[in-house]
Amino acid sequence: MNTQGVAVAFDNVVKAFGPVQVLHGVSFDLAPGRVYGLLGENGAGKSTLMKILAGYEPLTGGELRVNGQAQQFRSSRDAEALGIVLIHQEFNLAEDLSVADNIFLGHEKRKGLFLDDRAMRAEAAAALAQVGLAVDPATKVRRLIVAEKQLVEIAKAMARHARLLIMDEPTATLTPGETERLFGLIAQLRAEGVTIVYISHKLDEVERVTDEVIVMRDGRFVARAPTHELTRHQMANLMVGREIADLYPPRDPMPTGGVPALRVQDFSVPGWAQNIDFEVRPGEILGFAGLVGAGRTELFEGLLGLRPASGTVELQGRTVRLHSPREAARHGLTYLSEDRKGKGLHVAFGLRENLTLMALEQYARPWLRPEAERAALATAVKDYGIRAGSLEVKAASLSGGNQQKLALAKVLQPRPKVVVLDEPTRGVDVGAKRDIYFLIQRLAREGLAVIVISSELMELIGLAHRVAVMRAGRLEATLPGEGLTEETLIAYATGTAHAEA
Repeated sequence: MNTQGVAVAFDNVVKAFGPVQVLHGVSFDLAPGRVYGLLGENGAGKSTLMKILAGYEPLTGGELRVNGQAQQFRSSRDAEALGIVLIHQEFNLAEDLSVADNIFLGHEKRKGLFLDDRAMRAEAAAALAQVGLAVDPATKVRRLIVAEKQLVEIAKAMARHARLLIMDEPTATLTPGETERLFGLIAQLRAEGVTIVYISHKLDEVERVTDEVIVMRDGRFVARAPTHELTRHQMANLMVGREIADLYPPRDPMPTGGVPALRVQDFSVPGWAQNIDFEVRPGEILGFAGLVGAGRTELFEGLLGLRPASGTVELQGRTVRLHSPREAARHGLTYLSEDRKGKGLHVAFGLRENLTLMALEQYARPWLRPEAERAALATAVKDYGIRAGSLEVKAASLSGGNQQKLALAKVLQPRPKVVVLDEPTRGVDVGAKRDIYFLIQRLAREGLAVIVISSELMELIGLAHRVAVMRAGRLEATLPGEGLTEETLIAYATGTAHAEA
């Protein structure tokens, strides 16, 4: 095992994919035993540069030096041999293998001719304990929730004895408690001389855990500074290259009167949600807060017929029984999944096919009309600010923020009356977040009822007219957004505060 720190230097690094150049002469260095915040909008080149460092992509030009030696890694195994490990933002796990199998995949321990399963389970258990995940190493990964999969990815890096650890949006799915544990682990690794590159759009986290901030924009290095010398506002301005005005739109008055767009009564999803009552009016933004596992996503999956459920659902004052998302869309209710690439988009499809998938009936009478689809895509690109080099590319080629805007446009194609947005800004940069926040306000102003499920409490406080807080499958309280604080939301989410009877 490499027990020394890892020093890295990028010298005029260039990367091109065919005729498209994505890194333009990037030069900076990383010293051992420091935590670096690597910032930039989606598409700035951060992930590409880190994939070069971790051996997943070859550089096109320039030089990468590790501990003073020029390196041209052929694979991630070459980088890992020097102690360089990347924790991917998109999980790199084999769903049908166990947690222990995933942690040691490609690095299996042997006892003679056979795999040493006992040793691997023991070491996997130790790595899981280090990141605070209490699951049996024999558990199949497909049985884990998203937050647990993220912790398995971190445990996998721990088991590989990383000396330079690259974390790409590591807290996107974690609860506050899990995030605190991760921050403690980062402090411990830093004290042991491990270099950490922390990529995140959560500037409060960058401010808290990093020693230095490095900013990239449009495939170029633009700035670096000690973290304590920069405010979050200055970080955001460096990322986008311009002054960012207020992140959240001004809050409109709470709509009153009329029939609720959606009313839910005594609704239960076995194992996840019990006896839930709420309503949302046209023009209202209703937030849903709660820790991971509180049952928010599962509640709405039950509403859309994706899980067994019971209770009363009214849309526009009419009682409905929904058996599938398609049926829900016909009644005016659509849902954007928190899993953008798994359930929100077909990333191997084109932009046009993704956009119209939920509303094909509009474009397929008497047969499919590609010209109508192309016109709809051109309108969506303009209306939702989707940036794409060409309208003929696959969704996979878009940045995270633009993928999210496409996914939003897709769920709005059926012209719903109620739209549920589950973690609508997860993994997108500050500029795209602001665009999405103003889009949400625009939808509400157009008369839609908008439900926002989010783990970012400030997002709910900044956007919502009211915030419903769930804990352990129950609705603890519904609080007015005006004057709401993070401390209040956390108190209800953790059960230290309760609604008055």
